[in-house]
Amino acid sequence: MSSAVYRYLVVDDEPIAHRIIDDYCQALPHLSLAHHAYDAMQAMAYLAEHSVELIFLDLNMPKLKGFDLLRSMPIRAKVIVTSAHQEFALDGYDLDIADYLLKPFSFERFVKAVNRALGSAAAPQPAPDRSSAPPPLQRIFVKGDRQHHQVALHDIRYVEGCGNYCVLRTIDANIITHRRLSDFEQELPAAEFLRVHKSYLVALDKISSIGSQSLQIGDAEIPIGQTYKQRVMALLQG
Repeated sequence: MSSAVYRYLVVDDEPIAHRIIDDYCQALPHLSLAHHAYDAMQAMAYLAEHSVELIFLDLNMPKLKGFDLLRSMPIRAKVIVTSAHQEFALDGYDLDIADYLLKPFSFERFVKAVNRALGSAAAPQPAPDRSSAPPPLQRIFVKGDRQHHQVALHDIRYVEGCGNYCVLRTIDANIITHRRLSDFEQELPAAEFLRVHKSYLVALDKISSIGSQSLQIGDAEIPIGQTYKQRVMALLQG
């Protein structure tokens, strides 16, 4: 088992957010506090002279927004966004964030985000040559038909909520599972999957076209819910 310790930076203008993250991190022995920054400018000053492996980043801060910080300087650390605003998740898709936590988030969801971020993180070193070997496939296990199916994330087209169960629709199969759509929304990376309707969660890279009331994934027409329309339309601005 690895004994590596990862230093983390909290960037948030709300002191209570720092306390919650610190409390959660204290339960994870491989995490060590590096610094507290209460706005993006403080974070920039710290990162100019120090390195960390993990950043918990709020978005809606005075002077400089969280994503503006990521755009303004090269950052080698893994970034987990902590925000009360789900509509900004699509911007994170372009900025290669590790995960997007919606406030308030549970300890279980927090641990999933940390594991997702650090699962592919290494101690600081020169950037690897990604042309020589692709990153390992990310997979989940889904229980259905009295067995657990291993599903690669890049094979998932969309998840359809059907009352007391969901249908996970992949490139090759449809898996019926007694899980809630909200469970999949929490588990799947927010930078790669988007809730577009109360009954549909879709893979962003599988969308072939977007209309005013629906979007297309292969031969499937997925309705766009009025509540979710703004975040879908944000795709057209990217």
